Amino acid sequence: MIFILRILLTAVLVVFLSRFLPGVSISGYGAAIMVAIVLSLLNLIVKPILILFTLPVTILTLGLFLLVINAIIILMADAFVSGFNVNGFWVAMLFSIILTFTQSLLFNLIERN
Repeated sequence: MIFILRILLTAVLVVFLSRFLPGVSISGYGAAIMVAIVLSLLNLIVKPILILFTLPVTILTLGLFLLVINAIIILMADAFVSGFNVNGFWVAMLFSIILTFTQSLLFNLIERN
């Protein structure tokens, strides 16, 4: 149940961010749900592999390279979901930072209740 709620909250955040960030567009709510599912799958499968391969760079930058990995995950979701468009790396970086921050706030509120 909590997994479904997290997917729906992520979809709402994706729609919200696409309205306010220039360079991010989404075709509808169905595409937003697909983006949330694809992001969760990419974070589950691809992100640990990327972290493992880039571990020396991540350690050297004191973890800041994880922001680049998050942006790459967003760009991969852009490639997989047809109704989701992100115009460039820096837009994906900003999108991932805001999405991660708001997700952490909302998910902590859910887990407390």
